[in-house]
Amino acid sequence: MTELIGVYGASGCGRGILPIVRLQMPQARVVFIDDAAPADFINGHDVLSWSEFMYSPAGSKSVCLAIASPAVRATLAARCDHNNIPLFEARHSSVVQFDQVEIGDGACLSPFVVLTSNISIGRGFHANLYTYVEHDCVIGDFVTFAPGAKCNGNVHIGDQAYIGSGAVIRQGSAEKPLRIGAAATIGAGAVVLNDVPPGATVVGNPATILVRH
Repeated sequence: MTELIGVYGASGCGRGILPIVRLQMPQARVVFIDDAAPADFINGHDVLSWSEFMYSPAGSKSVCLAIASPAVRATLAARCDHNNIPLFEARHSSVVQFDQVEIGDGACLSPFVVLTSNISIGRGFHANLYTYVEHDCVIGDFVTFAPGAKCNGNVHIGDQAYIGSGAVIRQGSAEKPLRIGAAATIGAGAVVLNDVPPGATVVGNPATILVRH
């Protein structure tokens, strides 16, 4: 029977990732999974609910988590784990990866992503168009890099952090890596020169913590 791959999320992120999966796996049946989609057929592909995906006959099944929100991806990964559905890595052919790079399952690597050497990346990583991760970085689970995000060397990023479009994280050092805390948000275009606490939102150049009134 045919392999069935579900791209979870039929919004903009999913519609950008599904063609990558289709190119990787031309013999598989590739569908969207979305419980709130506006249609049951988008961009030439069926849209199934989670239940429909689970009950669809297939030789094997896997899921690609094509949703930008780190927290939502973590929740959906737990659902897949509970149902013994492996996560699928979407990887465009233009991705550049050098030596000693470890990546957890379920990454989405869009066109023109560059991963240099000696990098450790957790589960469910999203690296959007034209992003890079330089040497000696440690990135946690379910981290999102929006288009054009730039992470220089010796940076540690905690689980479920979100790095906005065009943001730049300066290089740390082997003795003192620059640290982005878990669930932190780096605003679009921010230039991060110092550590960012867990859960904080930083914006601007240089990046400063956004204080809400």
